[in-house]
Amino acid sequence: DCRGWIKRLMCITGPRQSDYAPYFYDNGPGSKNGNMALFSISEDTAVGTHVYVLNGTDPEGDPVRYGLMFEKGSKEYFRVDSKSGNVNLVQELDREIQDEISVLVSITDGRNKVVETVRVLVTDANDEAPKFQNLPFIVDVSEDAAAESSIYRVQAVDKDMGSGGSVSYILQPSPFSKFTIDGHSGILRIKPGETLDYETTPTHFVTVVAKDGGGKYKGRHQVLSSTATITINVIDAQDMPPSFIGTPYFGYIYEVSVPGSEIFTVLARDGDQGNPNPIFYSILDGSDGVFDINGTSGCITVTTYPTLLRKELYEIKVKASEIGLNDQLQAYAVTTVTVRVVDLNNHPPTFYGENGPQNKFEVTMREHPPAGEILRGFKITVNDSDQGANAKFKLRLVGPSRVLRVVPQTVLNEAQVTIIVEDAAGIDYEKGPTLSFKLLAVEIDTPERFSATADIVINLKDTNDNVPKFTSEYYIGRIPENSPGGSSVVSVTANDPDSGPWGEVKYTIYGSGSDLFHIHSSSGLITTQPWTSLDAEVRSKYNFYIKAEDSEGKYSLAEVFITVLDMNDHPPEFNEDLLEKTMIIGAPVKVEAVDEDAESPNNVIEYSIMTADPDNAFEINTDTGEIMLKPFIKSMEIVQNITKEKECRWSLVVQARDRGSPSFSTTAVVNIDITEATPLKGPMAAFLLRSRDNPMKALGMVIGIISVLVGVTVFISTAIYMRNAKSNRIAPVRRIIKRRPKDQQPWTFRMPIIKFSNPADKFLIDNPELGLQQSSGSPWPKPPPPSAPCLPPPPPSNTRVSEWQRAVPTISGALVSRGSKKAKSSRRKEGNISSALVSELKLKLEQKINENNQGYY
Repeated sequence: DCRGWIKRLMCITGPRQSDYAPYFYDNGPGSKNGNMALFSISEDTAVGTHVYVLNGTDPEGDPVRYGLMFEKGSKEYFRVDSKSGNVNLVQELDREIQDEISVLVSITDGRNKVVETVRVLVTDANDEAPKFQNLPFIVDVSEDAAAESSIYRVQAVDKDMGSGGSVSYILQPSPFSKFTIDGHSGILRIKPGETLDYETTPTHFVTVVAKDGGGKYKGRHQVLSSTATITINVIDAQDMPPSFIGTPYFGYIYEVSVPGSEIFTVLARDGDQGNPNPIFYSILDGSDGVFDINGTSGCITVTTYPTLLRKELYEIKVKASEIGLNDQLQAYAVTTVTVRVVDLNNHPPTFYGENGPQNKFEVTMREHPPAGEILRGFKITVNDSDQGANAKFKLRLVGPSRVLRVVPQTVLNEAQVTIIVEDAAGIDYEKGPTLSFKLLAVEIDTPERFSATADIVINLKDTNDNVPKFTSEYYIGRIPENSPGGSSVVSVTANDPDSGPWGEVKYTIYGSGSDLFHIHSSSGLITTQPWTSLDAEVRSKYNFYIKAEDSEGKYSLAEVFITVLDMNDHPPEFNEDLLEKTMIIGAPVKVEAVDEDAESPNNVIEYSIMTADPDNAFEINTDTGEIMLKPFIKSMEIVQNITKEKECRWSLVVQARDRGSPSFSTTAVVNIDITEATPLKGPMAAFLLRSRDNPMKALGMVIGIISVLVGVTVFISTAIYMRNAKSNRIAPVRRIIKRRPKDQQPWTFRMPIIKFSNPADKFLIDNPELGLQQSSGSPWPKPPPPSAPCLPPPPPSNTRVSEWQRAVPTISGALVSRGSKKAKSSRRKEGNISSALVSELKLKLEQKINENNQGYY
């Protein structure tokens, strides 16, 4: 080409100075690089998209730079990178607003600059919905329009191109729609077979949808649509006859009416309310020449005096016609007007007594008459001088509900009034000595609703119809013991609402325990008898009945509960003033006093040591009375250091004081023998040690063990006897006496002997707390049960088979020593009674067993 030829020419002529301008590559309209000539871009391209590359070169090979410029006042849609030539979209495109963009592209090598004007084409995307023209759509259609007739044409425009700019129409479905639309032209028609009716539906609302043919938008296919509402007003046509409003019609002629008086006004309207015709009224039949009607207003009047009318009831036929063109009467309607000649209601109901009109009636009677009784003291008549419906009225009593009722309840003209008792309980003198009612007579069927009122007054006489009633079903009184005779206890009250002597109440008292108390016959105050002396320790609760009675013997009962309050009037008492106790070092001894007061805190006792010899050797539990040595006294050596007496017999004075107010106290001298013993070993010894102050408990335990042993022995003997008795062999009846060989060892019961290396070991208790845990229901551990006695040796082997084998019964038993009733008789002498009790029990058991083993049958 020319440029190549110039290069070759410069090479031939030799080196010389030259400078050529850069230029763009022209790659055609379909290329994405070059000088943007005939470049096209879719309007839905997103802002920021890389859309083109400016591409050019410099003949000398110098680097080039690119630029973009726009005409003054126009939007800058693109931006270029000066080095790379990359062009990006920087503003949204809209083909419908601007379908072509003029751009100035430039290329420069730094010395020379080339500027070209190019046009960028904006292509269409389906981004516009159809838009209806000439909104709003309001159509007026006559109701007599024919089916399938066109009534309107809608039009919508889509600015898009191609299929996206084509528009079609449809109606939104409706179950009662009477219209259809042409999809291409938008012509709205009445559906085949459908008619319009102004009287049924004067206005129709139809929704039309306009949609385009669809197209691509941002890479996807879419169809856009718009909706609009068509308001169709149906124009009324003359196709409906007139109709009367407010039928049926009733009119009245009163006795004071005059000719020309208005009886009734009828009203008719054209059925075509959208375009109504005027109405003309006329009488067809039934007037008998005495009634007239206004043709325009429909007002019916009487033309003569009511006294000249021959009938009481008239039925007038009235015609209402439409006035059409040229005052021609067209469609019409007929109705009936019923006119009644009535008496004028000018007399209200009136009550009469024996002497004429009266508005108050009064009677005196006893309370509580029987239900259904007629109050004959009333002489009442009621009358209404009008005739017919004007003389009909109702009677009603206004006052306490359902106490009285009136007969009759509906009256025509005149009636004798009867008042009957309905609820006898409501006629009660105690509720009020006077009952007041209003007797009403009210007309029923008249517009005036005339009425009359009379006062009914009943003065009641009292009867003794009430029983005295206590204010409570029971009364509670409290009185301190030792209160003087005649002291007040509690006041009771009974009420009798009757009047006079019937309402006076007399009180009496009776029942177990009532002889100590007295009640005032009129005030109800309960006091103690003058000679009564109450003692809470002897009896603290009393209850009896009280009676309230009126003058005729009607009465009611209530119960009285009286509590005698304990006072601190007994001091505590010891069994004896001098108490003898034996104390083992480490174990307490107990003193006990009794307070005969009935309640706490009067009978709650506190113990204390007043004096002791020696001092500071003892301490006492203030609640239980247990006396113990001070914790530092742990052995006899310490005791010997305190006292030089060999017997170690110490004394102290113990005080027992109650917690009552005022408080009482008593003292006792306690002599205590101090001894030291090594605690027993084994549960039996521990039990005996714990029972040293209660020998009866030990005796009961030993008796129980012996009873168990005897029961087991009897059970075994009975079982052996029953087994032999069931044998089917019959032995000869003879008595065989067998004697024990002399060299045979006697049958003895060997009781385990407790041996102690040290005599004091019998008082050793390995673990007292363990013994308490093993006992169930007893504070002391149970001794181990004695072993059962051994069975006797079998009889010699030469016994005949046919002989009846006899069972040898066994007997076991136990004896215990009797304990003393008093604590002072249980004093130990040089040794311990537990050791003697065990030895005696062992000896007695061995003797009893040896006696049983002397011989047997």
